[in-house]
Amino acid sequence: MSRLLTDEELDRQLQDLPGWAVDGTQLLAGFEAPDFPTAIRLVDEVAAEAEDMNHHPDIDIRWRTVHFALSTHDKGGLTQLDIELAHRISTAAGRFGVRSRG
Repeated sequence: MSRLLTDEELDRQLQDLPGWAVDGTQLLAGFEAPDFPTAIRLVDEVAAEAEDMNHHPDIDIRWRTVHFALSTHDKGGLTQLDIELAHRISTAAGRFGVRSRG
């Protein structure tokens, strides 16, 4: 069972997640794809990863820009699940040539 991460734990782990930032109880990042189809492929890849983890992000897509918001809602904040999903999202973005907007 996941527990809420401390501010110190979040700060340390965010050092390995460029472009990601904490905003209250959410972990946020934006990515810019070279085109709309690539943005959709990124969302599709993230959907598969999220389903595999049974941990689902909020996703907002506007043309070729994709924003992700992660939070462990039943814990009321951020857990290791959010950090793991952020890593998977960043890795997928790299495979598709999608740049972090952070």
